[in-house]
Amino acid sequence: MPSSNITSENEIAQAVVDILATTTSGEATLAYLRKRIPNRVQLTSDDMIQSQTRPREALWEQRLRNIKSHHNSPGNYIAEGWLVAPSRGRLRITPQGRNKAH
Repeated sequence: MPSSNITSENEIAQAVVDILATTTSGEATLAYLRKRIPNRVQLTSDDMIQSQTRPREALWEQRLRNIKSHHNSPGNYIAEGWLVAPSRGRLRITPQGRNKAH
């Protein structure tokens, strides 16, 4: 899979921050975000390829879930304090994340 023609995990995470900043609670389910991210990010044909490890998801959807999975990685939006995962399948923007929203 060519890595140059995919939307990065951080680009997906930035879209999450931008979406959550527009909600009253600042929190949403991954299903809610999955419906709205394509309106915020121009996904590529490579993003739409079916994930081999998660067969019911496109690769970009896997990167959405990876925001939580990679929460200890430097540069990750949770590790940097811009998002939190308050429960399974949910993300919430932090006050610092609101400052990062576009």
